[in-house]
Amino acid sequence: MDEHLAANRANWDDRAAAHAARDGLGYRVERYVADRDRISDVVAFDRERLGDIRGVRAVHLQCHIGTDTLSLGRLGARVTGLDFSSVAVAEARALVAESGDAGSVDFVVSDVDGATTVLGTGGFDLVYTGIGALCWLPSIERWAGVVAALLKPGGRLFLREGHPILWTMDETLDDDLHLRHPYFEQETPLSWDDASSYVATGRPLTATKTYEWNHGLGEIVTALLDRGLVLTMLVEHDSVPWEALPGQMTERPDGEFALAERAGVAPLSFTLQAEKPLR
Repeated sequence: MDEHLAANRANWDDRAAAHAARDGLGYRVERYVADRDRISDVVAFDRERLGDIRGVRAVHLQCHIGTDTLSLGRLGARVTGLDFSSVAVAEARALVAESGDAGSVDFVVSDVDGATTVLGTGGFDLVYTGIGALCWLPSIERWAGVVAALLKPGGRLFLREGHPILWTMDETLDDDLHLRHPYFEQETPLSWDDASSYVATGRPLTATKTYEWNHGLGEIVTALLDRGLVLTMLVEHDSVPWEALPGQMTERPDGEFALAERAGVAPLSFTLQAEKPLR
């Protein structure tokens, strides 16, 4: 197994257990059990852009512990969540069994490159990818190929992601914005060693080594166009759903974080939609 993939999988196995803990921390998954109408803040942020998905056959790539996945199910879609962490998939299955969403949602274990092997091709009306996913993939061209292969003719990709400008910023420096990391995709990943996560957890992580790749916005769009998809939406946002730059952000009522003193000087996330032509 590739050393980068193995390290990242160990880290996400560790994160999944911490994020799914029923202790009021992590993803606070107990809220989805207590309130059958609750949807995640990430899905709620794009709900109007997402539109009516009742009856839609959807796949959620890199679904983690399934909070966004079950949210799509609660909006009426029939959803398969896919993740390379068997721990995350186990936690997702446990959550939907407890919350009553198992009838509309199921989960499979696979990395993105293997998605068509486990799910086949041309079977989905919607490919959904939530925020903080693409940076774990070494090749945006391979990802675009998987997306195009999964979609039915007339189907669409819906993506909300951290802006590649954000990924260039050094989050350890809190006196100003510092662009330190590559904007464009590189063969060699950035390596990190960090025992913390992006949400509060009851314990430090033990699998701390990770590897990430940035992908420029033009690279993402071009990869999709090269696979024959048609871009139908691209909206840049001034916020992200976690405190990406500690000490420089303010939290909004919807759970999004925006720059404080430097408000509006850089995009922090984006929503993209692309459709597979009928012919």
